[in-house]
Amino acid sequence: MPRTSERFVVLPAIDVLDGRAVRLSEGRRDAVTLEGGAPEALARRFVGDGARMLHLVDLDGAFAGRPSSGLVRRVVASACGLPVQVGGGYRDVETATRALAEGASRVIVGTAAVSSAFVARAARELGERLVVAIDVRDGHVAVDGWETTTPLTPPELAGRCVEAGVPRLLVTSARRDGSLAGPDLELLAEVVPYGIPVLAAGGVSSLDDLRALRGLGCEGAVVGSALLAGHFTLEEAIDAVSLDR
Repeated sequence: MPRTSERFVVLPAIDVLDGRAVRLSEGRRDAVTLEGGAPEALARRFVGDGARMLHLVDLDGAFAGRPSSGLVRRVVASACGLPVQVGGGYRDVETATRALAEGASRVIVGTAAVSSAFVARAARELGERLVVAIDVRDGHVAVDGWETTTPLTPPELAGRCVEAGVPRLLVTSARRDGSLAGPDLELLAEVVPYGIPVLAAGGVSSLDDLRALRGLGCEGAVVGSALLAGHFTLEEAIDAVSLDR
């Protein structure tokens, strides 16, 4: 059985491109679908709306292969003590460690995670503060800001993570990301049984989508476009997946 937390966690997304919070269609840099303003202001909004953790993605860092200077510090300061998990351009343990020193609670690693040796070292040195991203396009793991597709399948990478002792996965359907078309439940059903807590991302559009992810055994979900587009509020999302319902 998958190891999940007692509470399903809704993580509001702050994806940053050229200094502003945005939502992209399928992760394409030239396909901005929604604007969210300054990332610091969006962080404060989500804090006020009752978030328990923020999900920060440095899109510029993801495309460049190295994190943007100062972004983590600014958003962490705006989060008023709320945990922030960060991703985008973290391709070595040293860079991930710097993000933690800047106040991040967890660091998401994707591209570098296709290396078994790297995953083993990262799990050993970062421990519970590591999240391995399994970003999927057309059935295979995508890397380099989702611009390159590898021969690796999601179950294969999940299996490697189990062997390495990775504490948590973030599984994203690139085709669903920013689409508001609903999560890829079939993809998630391939990974959840491996027993590592899974955060789902990509396509969440409704409160029923969140309930479906909770029912599947996911630990939580990243929600971006649905919040910016006003499909539901963060407060409504948290209430919809509370265990007393």
